[in-house]
Amino acid sequence: MGTINNCYLLQRATRRDNLEYKEKISDTKEVRKKIYSMILPITIENVLQMTAGFVSMAMIGRIDAIAIASLGLSTRITQIIWALFKGVTTGGSVFVAQAYGSGNIKKVKHIIQQTLLSSIVLVFMLQQLVFWKAPLLLKIFNPKPGLLANAVIYLKIASWGLPFVAVMLVVAGVLQATGNAKTPMKIALIMNLTNIIFSFILIFGKFGMPVMGIRGAATATVIAQVTGATLGIYVLFNREGMLSSLFNKKFFKLDLKQVSKVYRVGMPTAFESIFWQISAIILTRIILSFGEVAMASYQLGLQAESISYMPAMGFGVAATAFIGQAVGAKDEMLGRKYMKELVKGSAILTSISAFILIFFPGAVMRLLTNDAEVIKIGMVYLIIMGLVQLPQNISGVLNGALRGAGYTKVPMIVAGVGIWAIRVPLSLLLTYKFNMSIKAIWMVIGLDLIVRFVLSLTLYRTRDIYNKQLVFEEK
Repeated sequence: MGTINNCYLLQRATRRDNLEYKEKISDTKEVRKKIYSMILPITIENVLQMTAGFVSMAMIGRIDAIAIASLGLSTRITQIIWALFKGVTTGGSVFVAQAYGSGNIKKVKHIIQQTLLSSIVLVFMLQQLVFWKAPLLLKIFNPKPGLLANAVIYLKIASWGLPFVAVMLVVAGVLQATGNAKTPMKIALIMNLTNIIFSFILIFGKFGMPVMGIRGAATATVIAQVTGATLGIYVLFNREGMLSSLFNKKFFKLDLKQVSKVYRVGMPTAFESIFWQISAIILTRIILSFGEVAMASYQLGLQAESISYMPAMGFGVAATAFIGQAVGAKDEMLGRKYMKELVKGSAILTSISAFILIFFPGAVMRLLTNDAEVIKIGMVYLIIMGLVQLPQNISGVLNGALRGAGYTKVPMIVAGVGIWAIRVPLSLLLTYKFNMSIKAIWMVIGLDLIVRFVLSLTLYRTRDIYNKQLVFEEK
């Protein structure tokens, strides 16, 4: 009788603890605190990567124009592979977030293990393809012989960093899915500092090292990627890591059924990213037809616009993680609370940055260049982008929430419509058929973002994302 009473009391205490936890987490201040504890590290991480990229590009720019172009061509190839594994990571993140929210820690560990293992196997095959077929892949761009030779050198060296990039993507994705954004931020800080230091040493031959030029730039990038991946593996497998108990012979056994589920959820995001990469090539060729000044204005405009979309990226990632956790916990009220605060926070921050872009475009452009013609064209771009920042960034939150619930195909469809029905065809038509100015291209980009917002909002409202079946329970 005493045992029965003890069990009854234990059950009551457990239910009471769960109720108190939900009440605590549903409190607006607590929800807001969790959101910003994730968004701030992600934003800092993005700033670190942007800064490191800027510094590295400045160093490569001191070599020669061919070195810059070689980097650009090689990046187009490696970014497609990055897009693929970004999709895989998204699939793993959705599974992890929902399993974590449901309290199924065993499932969390299994998903992380299978996502990591399968990514390593796949990326090594792709790395070998890129290494041995680098000249063939780069000939797609029809480069001149000198440019092709340098690009092959850079791409072959850079290819060895691809496995480590895949590992970093998986580690960051699964950690953020559990609400831990600080650890990826710290890894990014160390990795980017490593890249800057070794780029300086190897490109210019400092501290007794030979001058390596473009080879040094590629080598420094790989060293930084190895550093980041090693730290990520340590975080997962150290004594207190999520996979500390799984590092044995069983770790190297693929569960193809689980892997296929993760990839099925993640592939739409991969295609969404690949859409961007392909469209970026087409749009670049279109903008270049207006001359180098127009291209420079576009590149600097993108750089200036990042003050708005970089924080918004954090809200999108947070939406995937927290909505996924709420769906896993089968707590619709908590999910709606998260969504309300995410949309509100994104709107407030975006309004501030949009105000700067709309009313002070000249001041922003003058921070980046002294060329009057570039400033003049870039100002128009910033004003138009400022006007559409709010729909663009709210779309990011809506799409993040849809991914967290398992609707990863929806953002892919939205991106596909925006890119292939609006941005690319209208840009081609207005440029080569009607011979309109570069300002028309800026208008088309703005229209694309508005159409995507309307589509995202409509599809979000027509789906009951908070009561969707969990992805790891689907057959």
